[in-house]
Amino acid sequence: MSNDKKDETQDKGFTVKDKRFSARKEESQPEFREKNEGSFRENIETQQGPLPEIDFIHFIFSLSTSAFIQLGEIEDPFTKKISKNLPLAKQTIDLIGMLKEKTKGNLTADEEKVIEQVLFDLRMRYVKAVEK
Repeated sequence: MSNDKKDETQDKGFTVKDKRFSARKEESQPEFREKNEGSFRENIETQQGPLPEIDFIHFIFSLSTSAFIQLGEIEDPFTKKISKNLPLAKQTIDLIGMLKEKTKGNLTADEEKVIEQVLFDLRMRYVKAVEK
């Protein structure tokens, strides 16, 4: 390839425009914030009723519900079907176990009790599901 052809291909570049900063300007405007503030939570609440308080115990219950779906214990709310995905269930259970280890010494007595009971229950259900 000659040097002329190399120069031609190098000149045919592309331009990247970062629009993130212009979006931030729009979001900082008071009328944008007023219009969109809380709209996501309000949409969810009108569709399903009030949401529970966000805390560690509810977070663990949310993860355990995902594990129950993955173990085929309860119906997937999106597909309306029961299906098993044991590798994903194991990963979710291991994630809860990791949270237990990483939060050791920082949990209330209730939080510690809940995470231990949830882990025990999920691990037993996983063993049963693998044996089938």
